[in-house]
Amino acid sequence: MPTDPVGRFLAALDPEHREAVAARPREEQERLAAAWELELEVDTELDTLDELSPPAAEAEAARRVLESGTD
Repeated sequence: MPTDPVGRFLAALDPEHREAVAARPREEQERLAAAWELELEVDTELDTLDELSPPAAEAEAARRVLESGTD
């Protein structure tokens, strides 16, 4: 499992989005990964999901970041 934020973010994405984000410049990937980490940190709904399934919480946060227009 990747340990850097970008690698963790990419791992949380579904394969189609992972390829699209991986093709972007590293700076853009880092910005998205930072938004993803913030989403995981501040969203209380994800806290509950994280207790049940950390990978599901990470995937949901990744989906939200891409859908929020920050992509």
